[in-house]
Parts: sequence; C-alpha cells; structure tokens
Amino acid sequence: MTTTAVTPLRKRMIDDMQARNLGRDSQRNHIGSCKRFAAWLGRCPSSATADDVKAFQLHLIESGASICNRNRIMTGVKFLLKVTLRRHDLAAEIYHLREPQKIPIVMSPDEIKRLLAMASSVKVRAMLSLSYGCGLRAGEVVRLKAGDIDSDQEIIRIVQAKGRKDRHVMLPPDVLDLLRQWWRERPTCHDAEVVPGERWLFPGRSPYRPLTTRQYGRLFQETVAATGIRKPVTLHTLRHSFATHLLEAGVDIRKIQALLGHDKLETTARYAFVATGMIAEIESPLDCLSDNQPRRVSKKRSI
Repeated sequence: MTTTAVTPLRKRMIDDMQARNLGRDSQRNHIGSCKRFAAWLGRCPSSATADDVKAFQLHLIESGASICNRNRIMTGVKFLLKVTLRRHDLAAEIYHLREPQKIPIVMSPDEIKRLLAMASSVKVRAMLSLSYGCGLRAGEVVRLKAGDIDSDQEIIRIVQAKGRKDRHVMLPPDVLDLLRQWWRERPTCHDAEVVPGERWLFPGRSPYRPLTTRQYGRLFQETVAATGIRKPVTLHTLRHSFATHLLEAGVDIRKIQALLGHDKLETTARYAFVATGMIAEIESPLDCLSDNQPRRVSKKRSI
C-alpha cells in the first residue's frame, strides 16, 4: 500500500474493525494481509478485479504459503473487500481451503515431571505449572493479576481470554504454594503505582505491562533444552497435555471443555485421538485369536 493512495483506505478499514470490536491481533493480521495483497497488486486494492482476487489466491499457494497462512491472509482481504469497500462481488471470489487435521503433540507425565524439576527458578516453575496444571494459554499466564487468584474458592479467574470470554479454572494446592513462594520473591519496584488487585503476577519492565509471551516462550525452550526432551514442543503443548491427561484420567469431556473455554465440544474431542493411555489399553482383536494369549492388564497412570 502506498502512503498517498492507501492511507485513507487503511483508516477506513481500521475504523470498521474497531466498530466491530475486533481484537488487536486480528486487526494487525488483517492490515498485514491487505498490505501483502496491495504489494502484489501494485495498486490500490479498491481497483482490484475478480481476476485479481483469483490470481492472488493462486499466487499464495504457488509461493509456498501454508494452507493455514493462506486462509488467514484471505480472511483479512475478505474483510477489506466485503466490509470496507463493500465489494461483495469480489468477496464472493474468495474461498478457504480445508486445513489438514493434525494430531497435537502431547508430553507424557514423566516428561512433565522432568520439565518442572528442571525449571531454573520458582517463577519459571510457577508459570509452567499454571500452563500444565490449569490448562492456560501462554497469554493467559502472563496476563494474570493478583486479583484473579481466589485461594478461598480454589479457582483462578481468566479474564477476557481468546474470544473475549471469561472463565474459571481450578487452583491446585501445589500451584497455590508456588504462587505464594513467587509472590515473596517477586519484584515490587512498581507496586506503589498500582492497585493491589491489579498488580501483575509476572510483571514486565513497566508497571503497566506484564512479561511478554515471547519472553515466556524463551524460558520454556531453555527449560526443555535442559531436560533433553527432543519432541518439537511449544508452550501450547502443556495445554494439550493438560486436556489429554484429564481425559485419560476419566474426567468428563464436558468439564474439560469448560476448563479450556472451548465453544464446541468437537474441539475438545480431538484429544481422544492423542490419549495414548486410553488407546494403549484397548484390546486388539488379534489378542482374542489365541486362548493361550494372556489378557492385557490395564495400568493406572499417575498424573
């Protein structure tokens, strides 16, 4: 997008996104997608044709963009065409490709124990325990405030998470103990400027900003490296492991859905595909062919 021709259009698009209460990340992604479309087009998107929209979608695939990234880009372009430019004819040319269904990577309980044991500090151990023990996303962990911890009811309140939704999760005693240890060590240089209940559990470099997810991710990868775990794990793997281990322990899937904050049960049900404990306990029909074959004894897993 050029500075002279597109600035008014960009302003209109931002106004449209803010009027629809889109999140900051969504706005940034949509703007970036439209900038890419305009750069490829070589002119203002308001002059785009149906053939341009079709050709751009083909260009994304040929350039090596993943299906997920391609769909994300076209979602931003569709918002520009349909909402800001009101070109419903062009928006109708946009189609989304079906994304491949991948099974999430899950860590075993033993790997989780090793990870927590290798945490470099109480702070890191508390954060990792929140991610695994409560199923929190990385952004939810770093945005926790002192007032979100309800030790009397043994719950944590997650405020305005993904989809602008609040929810409650359990507060395990071990996590509460770690949080209390960390609170005694936590830096208090900015606390005087902030109301007690609004103080960040994991403060950043200013009283108004918490630790960033990038910094948290770096601490996680350092801990993973120290354990020698070679799986391509991320912080979100801890959330996947939380859901999978609860499912293996026999917790009702609707309770897991509520804890994760999923709108659809189908989203939670995918963890049945990675519940290795449940899968391993299924008796194969091959075992029934021989009368002499000993029946497999199910093993209880400790989580």
